[in-house]
Amino acid sequence: MSANEDQEMELEALRSIYEGDESFRELSPVSFQYRIGENGDPKAFLIEISWTETYPQTPPIISMNAFFNNTISSAVKQSILAKLQEAVEIHLGTAMTYTLFEYAKDNKEQFMENHHPINSTIPISSIISVETPNTAPSSKKKDKKEQLSKAQKRKLADKTDHKGQLPRGWNWVDVVKMYRLVIPHCPRSWLSAMVT
Repeated sequence: MSANEDQEMELEALRSIYEGDESFRELSPVSFQYRIGENGDPKAFLIEISWTETYPQTPPIISMNAFFNNTISSAVKQSILAKLQEAVEIHLGTAMTYTLFEYAKDNKEQFMENHHPINSTIPISSIISVETPNTAPSSKKKDKKEQLSKAQKRKLADKTDHKGQLPRGWNWVDVVKMYRLVIPHCPRSWLSAMVT
């Protein structure tokens, strides 16, 4: 079997196994993420596995660079990646994505035994700058966009072409109406000047 056929079969298997599993995410047909642990669990982590062109004959790329892992120290991440690489070497030549995810799930406690969450949140008191003068907040407000009714939107859509551009001369009728209103009230001297 070629690498592509192996990958297609494994992709179908992964889709059927993890259908409905919120922890699994297919980023592309050759890249997958799996969250080990529940949301809110301080020891939860995310593994990303990407297949190379010659996978499974060559090892996949395993990463823990997702933002989800920002509270995990680099030492713990390296330790987890090293243990996963050992499993990769054992299973080289076979479909191993499911096996790696399950191996991580089964060994989560061991992987995270040295984990002490890095506090990535900054206290609000440290965000407030001492240099900020105590002045009243500026009275400038953002200009609020005018909300159009459905009828107004429909009328606007009828006036524009498929690109949202108004056709040439769309407002000429308004100019003609204006002249009809203005001309009867103009002094004769203005009218004679306009005619000549």
